[in-house]
Amino acid sequence: MSADGASIRDEHGLIETYFRPLAVAPGAFRLTDDAAAYTPPAGSDLVLTKDGIAEAIHFLPGEAAETIARKALRVNLSDLAAKGARPVGYLVLLGLGEDWTEEWIAGFAAGLAADQAEYGATLYGGDTIRSNGLLVSITAFGIVATGTMVRRSRARPGDRVFVTGTIGDGALGLLAARDDERVRGLSDEARAHLLDRYRLPRPRVELAPVLSQYATAALDVSDGLAGDLDKLCAASGVSARIAVEDVPLSPAARQAVDADPGLAMLCLCGGDDYEIVCTVPPDRARDFRVSAGSAGTPVAEIGVIEDGGSEATFLDARGRPVHFGERSFSHVRSTYSPD
Repeated sequence: MSADGASIRDEHGLIETYFRPLAVAPGAFRLTDDAAAYTPPAGSDLVLTKDGIAEAIHFLPGEAAETIARKALRVNLSDLAAKGARPVGYLVLLGLGEDWTEEWIAGFAAGLAADQAEYGATLYGGDTIRSNGLLVSITAFGIVATGTMVRRSRARPGDRVFVTGTIGDGALGLLAARDDERVRGLSDEARAHLLDRYRLPRPRVELAPVLSQYATAALDVSDGLAGDLDKLCAASGVSARIAVEDVPLSPAARQAVDADPGLAMLCLCGGDDYEIVCTVPPDRARDFRVSAGSAGTPVAEIGVIEDGGSEATFLDARGRPVHFGERSFSHVRSTYSPD
C-alpha cells in the first residue's frame, strides 16, 4: 500500500484516510512504501500464516463490515496461537465489489482497529482490488522463541488430547444466522451466544506461551474437530481415541443437541470454532491444565494418542465407534446458500 493523498473514491484515498492510521509500527513506514520491514528479536523465529474469507463461503451476505474485518483477522490469529506464537503484524488484501461505500470501508477499518488494540497486531501493508464478490485475505505473522513453534507432526502415543473452550458453537451459530428450523426453538440467550461465536471467533492468543511450553502438537479447529484432529494424526503418523462425552459443549450447544440429537455430529464436524486441539505428554497434563487455567483458557481432556493409522476414532458413551459422513467442513465444496 502506498498513497500521497488522493480522492476517497480510489485506492490511494482509502489508504490515506482509513488504513494509514492503523500502520503504527516503524517498519510499516506509514504505508508510504511498496513493502514493509520487520526484524524479529534476537532468539526468536518468525511464524507466518495466511487465511482468507469470502462472502457466501465464510460469512453471510450483508454481514457488518466491522464484524467481517474482525473475523478475517481473528482466524489468522487463531493459527498463530496454535503454533505458540505471539502476534505481531499482518497484511491485508481487500477485494471489493462494485457496490462498496465509504461508510462500509470506515466500518471495516474500525473493526481492524478494535482488534489491533485487543490483540497487539499492527497493520504492515496490503492491497485493495476490484473483485466479483467481497473477499478479505490476511497474512499474519508472530514470533516464538527459536525452535519452539508447535507443529502438527510431533504427537506421540500416550499423549493426552486436549481442546480449548467449547466445540460446535460456530457451526450451530451459522444455523442460527440462517434461521434454520433446527435451532428455532432455542432460547433467545442461546441463539445470541451461538450467533456471537459464529460471527466473532475468540483466538486463544493468551494460551500461546503455554502451548509452546507443554504441547507436543497442536492446530486450530477451523474445519471441525474430527477432521482437524485427523490432520494432526496424519502429520504425526499416529491415531487417537476420543470420548465424545468428554468433548465440551456450551450450554447453548447442549440445548440444541438435546432438542435435536442429530446436531451432535454437526458439533464435531461443522467447523468455525477456532478453538485449539493439542496433545500433551501424560506426565505434564496436570501442569498444562493449571497453566492454561492461569492464562484464562478453559481446557478439557478428551482422549489419548495411540499407535496406528491416521484417523481419530470417536467413541460414544457405550464405547462404540461413531461413524461420520463428512468429517470436516470443506471451503472448496461448500457455500452458505440462502435456503
